[in-house]
Amino acid sequence: MSVSRPPGLNATHDPGLRSWLAAANAAQGDFPIQNLPFASFRRAHSGESFRGGVAIGDQVLDLAALHALGLFEGAAAAALAACTASALNHFMAQGPHAVAALRSALSAALRAGAPLEARLRALLIPQAAVEYRLAADVGDFTDFYASIYHATAVGRLFRPDNPLLPNYKWVPIAYHGRASSVRVSGFDFRRPLGQLLPAGAAEPVLAPARRLDYELEVGVFVGRGNELGAPVALTEAEQHIFGLCLLNDWSARDIQAWEYQPLGPFLSKSFATTVSPWVVTLEALAPFRTAVSRPPDEPAPLAYLDAPTLRATGGIDIQLEAWLQSARMRAAGTPAQRLSHSSFRDAWWTVAQMLTHHTVNGCNLSAGDLFGSGTQSGPTPEQAGSLLELTAGGKQPIGLPAGEERTFLEDGDRVTLRGWCERPGFVRIGFGEVSGTVLPAPTGMRAA
Repeated sequence: MSVSRPPGLNATHDPGLRSWLAAANAAQGDFPIQNLPFASFRRAHSGESFRGGVAIGDQVLDLAALHALGLFEGAAAAALAACTASALNHFMAQGPHAVAALRSALSAALRAGAPLEARLRALLIPQAAVEYRLAADVGDFTDFYASIYHATAVGRLFRPDNPLLPNYKWVPIAYHGRASSVRVSGFDFRRPLGQLLPAGAAEPVLAPARRLDYELEVGVFVGRGNELGAPVALTEAEQHIFGLCLLNDWSARDIQAWEYQPLGPFLSKSFATTVSPWVVTLEALAPFRTAVSRPPDEPAPLAYLDAPTLRATGGIDIQLEAWLQSARMRAAGTPAQRLSHSSFRDAWWTVAQMLTHHTVNGCNLSAGDLFGSGTQSGPTPEQAGSLLELTAGGKQPIGLPAGEERTFLEDGDRVTLRGWCERPGFVRIGFGEVSGTVLPAPTGMRAA
């Protein structure tokens, strides 16, 4: 059976490409030459300045060191110069043309038989020997609610007869999160304190969250910004998106239940958001674009959120997994247990629709701004992207090795999210992973 050719492909997507770095040619690797995602890194515990890097196989190509060699020209050289900074905001702001130019030059330099092999080999650093910071300085963070399956499942817990509110199918729902608490993978955070209303109580108490949860999400980094008062049309939206990553917007469900009416989440979300270090460019995802369709009995998007190109290729098929490893499992050397597996292609709203809706009122976005897609769940129970769904609101515990159970996260639990794209006729690419560990709550402010 022939494979249809998605739009937007170029020489960097060629499935026949191989790198002179053998590790980049592994069949199930995340970082083949067709991917080339970006991060900000330095050698671990070195005190060096952070700078841009590109993942290739199990190595990081040092872009600051590459820039110092003066090997690239034109737009690729200008883009590479922007990657010498500790944060990649300026590079992201240069837009898709700059990204394409640099990816093309890197692809040519890293492929088998490239004349620059010897000079670039000296610039590789093992990923196991580096540490990361956020790829960009995040000025603003907005978390969407793009999965209709998640929205329906959560709504059913509280409104069994009417799980979806009337606006959901019409408007991309979102709230403004806290950018200051966004951290890169590996961040271990304290269980948050907040006001809780115990069952049957008339008054709230200040206490550590008891219903701590993860959220399996896709992160979206804004590239080119827009001026205040200048909405971005849907057909132009992807020109303002740099790339995607994995994102865990940790959630304290019991704090949220008490505080969210009428204005939405506050302390239940602002304590921690974790993102993967590697950002996969929108260009690298071109082979995995999918059509967007809705059942005929569902309302069509309003005109500003609809376009033929969106319907044809607006979706992205990213496979997503959540894994849990308790402190006891780590001590025993027991590997993490997979909790769920879903796909971003099931999202009700696309990344282009998110960006266009965000700006339709004139809101200005800046390079490095971050969106969360909201919890990504699928149509079946095992595709749920949070413990709230997997345990039916805490009523159905999940079994772990050695007799442990979970309804919500316990101290010492480590959650790891993974993501990748694959399609017949193309090379699999991945996002790496994002992980975080729950530490005990601070003790100084607990109520008596």
